[in-house]
Amino acid sequence: MQIYTIRRQFKVLLVALAISGELVGQVSDQPLQDTVLRELGLRLAAISSLKADVTQLIIESDGGVLEESSILFAMAPPNGFYWQTIDPYPELIVTDGKTLWNYQPDLEQVVVEDWDSQDKTLAAQLLSGETDELSASYELQWLLESDEFKFTPKDLSDPLSLITISFVSSNLASIFLEEKSGQKTAWIFDNVNTNILLDDSFFKFSIPNDIEVIDNSGG
Repeated sequence: MQIYTIRRQFKVLLVALAISGELVGQVSDQPLQDTVLRELGLRLAAISSLKADVTQLIIESDGGVLEESSILFAMAPPNGFYWQTIDPYPELIVTDGKTLWNYQPDLEQVVVEDWDSQDKTLAAQLLSGETDELSASYELQWLLESDEFKFTPKDLSDPLSLITISFVSSNLASIFLEEKSGQKTAWIFDNVNTNILLDDSFFKFSIPNDIEVIDNSGG
């Protein structure tokens, strides 16, 4: 899978994890929006760390599964994010908030980049519960019986048409992305652990010997 695709999924997951909260029906008036964003901020601020096994499904417009991947995901907001594709194509993206490493063992190479300041700011704001601008970007809906939260981008140029986040017993269960092209991506979360100790070293990458290093960082 190309680097930009992996990084795009990584960034979309960060945003999708952030836009979950207590929504009542289709939120349109300002008092309800204020309540939604306040509850969302409280929920996000309560997550100091998260680690989970993720099954990723890439689904074609006709419903067929194009690809299934096994992923280990972890985060310690606002700086630490870890995304390791284990199967079928091993790859790792990890950042400590300053440097991003993209390790591709099959190619025996690692790409080193500065963690983009805009990406960092977005992740830090959302995952820290700073959600004031969220309602300006999405139409929000909560399906109470299924505990599903739906987010429709207001920006017509956004390649996504819908983001659906599902919870079971208040635990993150799945994230479902629908693209305007008809392709869909599903992330199914298992073995979710929150507020666990993740050492800073977990979000740094020790470069193995005898692999190619592509250093695109400014340092």
